Amino acid sequence: MISAALRQLELGEVPVARRTGRLTGAAGLLLEATGCPFETGQRCLIETGSGQWLEAQVVGFRDEISYLMPFKPARGLATGARVLPAGEQGGLQIGPSWLGRIVNGLGEAIDGLGKLGGDAPLEVHPPRVNPLKKQPVREVLDVGVRAINGVLTIGRGQRVGLFAGSGVGKSVLLGMITRQTAADVVVVGLIGERGREVREFVEHALGPQGLAKAILVVAPADESPLMRMMATELCHAIAAHFRDRGQHVLLLVDSLTRYAMARREVALALGEPPATRGYPPSVFGLLPQLVESAGNGEGAGSMSAIYTVLAEGDDQQDPIVDTARAILDGHIVLKRELAERGHYPAIDIAASVSRCMSQLAASGHLRAARLLKDLAARYAQVRELIPLGGYVPGADPATDRAVQLYPQIEAFLQQDTDEAAPLAHTLAQLEALAA
Repeated sequence: MISAALRQLELGEVPVARRTGRLTGAAGLLLEATGCPFETGQRCLIETGSGQWLEAQVVGFRDEISYLMPFKPARGLATGARVLPAGEQGGLQIGPSWLGRIVNGLGEAIDGLGKLGGDAPLEVHPPRVNPLKKQPVREVLDVGVRAINGVLTIGRGQRVGLFAGSGVGKSVLLGMITRQTAADVVVVGLIGERGREVREFVEHALGPQGLAKAILVVAPADESPLMRMMATELCHAIAAHFRDRGQHVLLLVDSLTRYAMARREVALALGEPPATRGYPPSVFGLLPQLVESAGNGEGAGSMSAIYTVLAEGDDQQDPIVDTARAILDGHIVLKRELAERGHYPAIDIAASVSRCMSQLAASGHLRAARLLKDLAARYAQVRELIPLGGYVPGADPATDRAVQLYPQIEAFLQQDTDEAAPLAHTLAQLEALAA
């Protein structure tokens, strides 16, 4: 006899068949599948030879061929392997329990401290804010670095880039800012960097107290370009979540260049033609979308963002450097020549600028900062002449003053990695030096 439960079951509720695609090609980073209409951005499962399932995402299509890219290294794939659309996923849930945790680009915990939970849904793509409703930058952000606080003052909600070649001290300076900046939540994205730097950043840059209010999103250099892209976008989404709940958030991304490189790998694999130094046009269109999701929102919270930008070969005209300089609210240039002289942090104040400083600093502070930059620039003009005896005092009183005061200026601009430089103390030192 048919039970009452079976009588109530309608025929339309019975899954008669499940659409399945087939793997038809694998070349480099890109996989090809046919037989099932997949949507761009959709997640899929690909059967491997060992019976396991590899997770991938649809990144494009052409005619009846769908192009997929796996999140993790693809091994054991064979032609004709089944490709299934991934089931409906509940999405990520975020909350205060995320603080002190380390996750990957998918939002999965990789610190061995258990599964993450939360009380609010998290949209993995960075949100867009109406530019007319964004709160302006009104308050100074004390980053604890004397050269930045004094001469390149930045504010809450400002987006700044650290520009330098490799090995000049970008990550060390980022660690100093992380430890000393006053923020409710710190979101750190370690994108495309060396794997050993993750633990070093946690133990040395953050420490136990810093980690307690931080969330790390990690995608080292050995991750797929898709994971590096998703990790960068995820850390922006996390920072925006806490900003929109009225908290002051500091977002640190190391580095924006590695995100652009990951975008380049995906675009080239899809057949997009290279334009500028191998970068396809889509990269230069997507970078502003990412950066514009940072900054202040509509509420009382703030989201300050600091990006490291790798200048390959110390070339400040590199296309990514040039694009980042145009779309950010300031740039801090680290100079290799200063680092080679033992000047740390190796900030070139003449080549750096904060576009929000004029609306944040008092008039006396602005005058003192401009005077210091002028004296430093005058000294740079005659520095190489002094050991050769080519500089004769008395010809220019302003240059004479720059030469006389430069040891004090250099001491002001240098700072040990474990030394704190609060804003009030820095301004007092700057005014005394300018006087």
